[in-house]
Amino acid sequence: MNELIIELTDVSPRDFFGQQNETIETLKKYFPKLKLVARGTKMKAYGDEDQLEEFDKRLNMLLEHYAKYNKLDENVIERVLTSNDKADYATADHTNAVLVHGVGGKKIKAQTVNQRKLVDLMRKNDMVFAIGPAGTGKTYTGVALAVKALKEKQVKRIILTRPAVEAGENLGFLPGDMKDKLDPYMQPLYDALRDMIPAERLEDFIEKGTIQIAPLAFMRGRTLDNAFVILDEAQNTTHSQMKMFLTRMGRNAKFMITGDPGQIDLPRRVTSGLKEALLVLKDVKGIGMLYLDDKDVIRHKLVKSVIAAYKGIENNPE
Repeated sequence: MNELIIELTDVSPRDFFGQQNETIETLKKYFPKLKLVARGTKMKAYGDEDQLEEFDKRLNMLLEHYAKYNKLDENVIERVLTSNDKADYATADHTNAVLVHGVGGKKIKAQTVNQRKLVDLMRKNDMVFAIGPAGTGKTYTGVALAVKALKEKQVKRIILTRPAVEAGENLGFLPGDMKDKLDPYMQPLYDALRDMIPAERLEDFIEKGTIQIAPLAFMRGRTLDNAFVILDEAQNTTHSQMKMFLTRMGRNAKFMITGDPGQIDLPRRVTSGLKEALLVLKDVKGIGMLYLDDKDVIRHKLVKSVIAAYKGIENNPE
């Protein structure tokens, strides 16, 4: 059996390995054939030569990342251990990565390579489709870009919209007027904004119409000029709704369309406007399309497992 010894010279073993040895446990999960032993500033690995070479490479990638950013979390570790090369996991430079400084000085930035690609696509195109499963930061990154554009006076207003599809829940049974019924449905959009804009200022923006949050039906007949517009949950649009929305685009407008084709709540036999648009518009110059995946999930680690489990039964229906 071959042995590999790695000495941790420039980092604290406690910080790098985690208080409960979380990093080591994750390494063991990805290298089950190796025996790993960490003592003090040394880590020893025992196993086949090929496995040890790969382990050495991945551990050094982790050490390089930690030395640069003084931080490791489970999402970063998993991205490093599953990436094909450095570009697939490397965090962008702090200056470039910060999109906006949110409430309490929180730095809002792209956290994965695909989120950074999304930021880049929005710089280069006026219309971008961001497609991917829950938790990949599509909407949150989009809202951050919209707030950035507003703060930098690139646009005069932000418009956030969703198709008001009843995902197994009947809006008619909720108490209150139409606004009361729809506000909870729009909650994810409010939540993102509250991370980025202080409450009083956000309320003022909404009151003045600088920021508008409304169901998709309210977009009909409008021309959306000087605005950053996000259509969220676009998989639940119909053909006519999607066409209506896309043709609202006015001068100096940025459109982002986000959705997850795996979570369609439309009635059976109704074609998703998002799926159709991705096919119809794929070769149109000036429209960007980006597909995020499980590696971009930045919610609880179980979200990745849930997505993978459901993907299994959705790809192999009985």
